[in-house]
Amino acid sequence: MLELKNISVKVTEDNKELQILKDINLQLEKKKIYVMTGPNGGGKSSIAKTIMGIYRPATGQILLDGVDITEKNISERAQMGIGYAFQQPPRFKGIRVRELLEIASGQEMDDDDCDVLYDVGLCTKDYLDREINAGFSGGELKRIEIATLLSRKLKVAVFDEPEAGIDLWSFQQLTETFQNIHQKYDTTLVIISHQERILRLAHEIIVIDQGRVREITSKEKFLAELEKIDTDCRCRDDCIKGDLANAECDR
Repeated sequence: MLELKNISVKVTEDNKELQILKDINLQLEKKKIYVMTGPNGGGKSSIAKTIMGIYRPATGQILLDGVDITEKNISERAQMGIGYAFQQPPRFKGIRVRELLEIASGQEMDDDDCDVLYDVGLCTKDYLDREINAGFSGGELKRIEIATLLSRKLKVAVFDEPEAGIDLWSFQQLTETFQNIHQKYDTTLVIISHQERILRLAHEIIVIDQGRVREITSKEKFLAELEKIDTDCRCRDDCIKGDLANAECDR
């Protein structure tokens, strides 16, 4: 449904051209959950931004339902059904939740239309006419941002570390939200995360390292490998969690 073919991306920093993605090939199917993981700085967010159109490929093609969208800009891709949720959702001071959903969906919202709030674990009556301000927790903001994506009936929704900046209780509700979305909607979910609870939601896990796809595997195999590392060498496991993947056990 969404295909990245031989995608390479280059950026310019300090007057130097850097290649941040190299020959990325991915095929994402309809109504599946993909979790993208790997070392920090490995290229996960760069792939997400390339899908959304924030980064333009130097080489390769991006296809959505067989249509070449490589040269489409962010707005055009959004209109075609691709959405992106940032690590830190913006706070729209002075705007009500209802108005934000109307902007996202392009239509007026009444109490009966706002199932999307219920789908993300928020009571419509309590939130629809509430003004978005500093009183909202990080978890509430995350779920409202997800609700705006759901209101657009997306083909592909990309979430960049959705667990960032939220408490454990909100994180538990967030994982339930992703399960509900998968059951109710046809949206393909791409979630960037290191968290085991989110990894367990995946139909497939995509490991990104040094700007390349290192592995595409099942959650069962991936989690079994993590458990083996944990059993064989606790200190090495700690190093891997700290993105020091080449560290050796000191036992």
